[in-house]
Amino acid sequence: MEQRIMKMKNATIREDGGKKYLEGYFSVFGEPYQVWDGWVETIEHGAFARYLASGSDVKVLWNHDSNIVLGSTSNGTASLREDETGLFGSVEINEGDQEALNGYARVARGDVDGCSFGFDIARQEEWWDDEGVYHTKILEVDPLYEVSPCTFPAYKATSISARNKDGLEEAKRRYEETKKQKMDEWREDMKTRLKGER
Repeated sequence: MEQRIMKMKNATIREDGGKKYLEGYFSVFGEPYQVWDGWVETIEHGAFARYLASGSDVKVLWNHDSNIVLGSTSNGTASLREDETGLFGSVEINEGDQEALNGYARVARGDVDGCSFGFDIARQEEWWDDEGVYHTKILEVDPLYEVSPCTFPAYKATSISARNKDGLEEAKRRYEETKKQKMDEWREDMKTRLKGER
């Protein structure tokens, strides 16, 4: 499972009909995100659409903790939708859950404004630019496991970032292998041409 940690756009709380809600954008389309030094990623508009349309359940957790479930799309206590900006989520706060009330209070006071989501990549594009920076563009997410308000949106000492660094090293290895293969093919082609066989 991949996870991306960033600042939650428009993180807010609201009350409606005596119920409390926590909401905001868990992902913003087209916004460059530094997964790791030398790796920049964007998420394409429509990346979540097919999975959301499937009606599969997505949990809203606090800090990726599966013991603290704020809501669930399958029972209607949470909702997720795509718009032109990104992946917008809203979760109804359970008044009988002290952890949920604590989270609501932390966002309300502005102490927590980070977010994250856990997913698998179904389709992506990848390339290296002239400065040697690795770029990925996520075209489709499947599945989307969970979204989370989180305390440290850019904390690099996590196991999440450790996995991301491993991913960058793997991308570098593939890039070097492809570059070597293309160079070998070019050499063979040139040898053939020089021998007059083409």
